[in-house]
Amino acid sequence: MSATPAFSLDGRRAFVTGSESGLGRAIAAAFVGAGAAVVGADVAVAPAESGSRSSAGHSRLMMDLCDRDGIAVAVERAIQLLGGIDICVNCAGIGGRSPAEEYPDELWDRVLATNLTGSFAVAKLVGRHMVEHGAGSIVNIASIGGIVGYPGSVGYQASKGAIVQMTRTLAVEWGPSNVRVNAIAPGHIATELVQRQWQVEPQLKDFFLARTPLGRLGDPSDIANAAVFLASDAARMITGQVLVVDGGYTSQ
Repeated sequence: MSATPAFSLDGRRAFVTGSESGLGRAIAAAFVGAGAAVVGADVAVAPAESGSRSSAGHSRLMMDLCDRDGIAVAVERAIQLLGGIDICVNCAGIGGRSPAEEYPDELWDRVLATNLTGSFAVAKLVGRHMVEHGAGSIVNIASIGGIVGYPGSVGYQASKGAIVQMTRTLAVEWGPSNVRVNAIAPGHIATELVQRQWQVEPQLKDFFLARTPLGRLGDPSDIANAAVFLASDAARMITGQVLVVDGGYTSQ
């Protein structure tokens, strides 16, 4: 079944970071399903595989968010492959669990460099392209950790709180050029990465589940559907907003 016209991405060209796993993979697949041409970029793509196609039907590029020169190369290559970029999803990122008083300096630096500095580098380059062409939609993946506090992830939460403010600022700056910038703040989503963390901290799943009014944790498709909405014409009057997809966690 095809999407209704307002939610269709037919003819759109999308660049999705973190596309090899978790939320990024689900978003890239949902975009393809909604009719978009997609280039995904991820540090997990081997150099020899860069330019190949995924099983979901999108092109794949190698990109490391800690390598600014590499980011510039990947964005330019994506523009070449697609003929332009109409949609960008900043999804790539890392976690990092540790009590604040023991949080390693090197982990703080790596989390902020990846989640914040790398995401801004992508947004800046793609945003410049969109501003020049007078249209575009950027969706940044934030987190409920950027809105409310919970223990054990201070670097991650600081980076995601900064993503929220980056989103609002870019929306104000680029709105006059018809470039929309929004964020999605997922709750605790059962990605492969999160499930691996449950093996280390079995109590983590119960912590979030007990505080989620809907009584269940999210699936990557829940975030992918929200991304399709924000990227589509159905959200054409929405910018500078944070769409929280958390089963009600932050409503308390």
